[in-house]
Amino acid sequence: MSESNADPGKVVVNRAMSLDGFIAGPGHAMDWVFEHFKDNPFPEVEQATGAMLVGRGTYEVAKKMRQEDTTYDGGPQFVLTHRPPDEPESGITFLTCDLAEAVATARAAAGGKDLEILGADLASQCLRQGLVDEVLVYVLPVLLGDGVRYSTSDLGRIDLEPFANTQSGAVTMLRFRVRKPAAQR
Repeated sequence: MSESNADPGKVVVNRAMSLDGFIAGPGHAMDWVFEHFKDNPFPEVEQATGAMLVGRGTYEVAKKMRQEDTTYDGGPQFVLTHRPPDEPESGITFLTCDLAEAVATARAAAGGKDLEILGADLASQCLRQGLVDEVLVYVLPVLLGDGVRYSTSDLGRIDLEPFANTQSGAVTMLRFRVRKPAAQR
């Protein structure tokens, strides 16, 4: 979380995960996540978030789920895609630039708060390029057996430093700083 408005905020990969490592179930099912977030167990995360950068696949899944009561005010939403839709959508900015520029654009819009990165492929790309400061994982008490894995298989090794864990009801939040090689600091 940002300490002040002068702080540029962090780039945070944020996601819920089943105990067996899935961020979505078969067919991209997410109902199991919403069962545990009805009462927003960690409001401080939402308060620290100023903008969201989302991959196109995650955007499409979220679009289908909008009928659910999933109110989360993470600020302006940016979707990085090679295929922007023909019809723009209110409140969504589609970006077709390179990854670093997309992160910089969304981070600027965050207004000194954190930029949340959503989507397995997008998060893996950001982690590989050293663009992520923190990983936040909500571990939910469910085993799915199949679905969308936490990260893509080509992620490679990313070293993390745990700095916080908190439990609220059945949800455990784990927080890690991304250890960046000296050349990226």
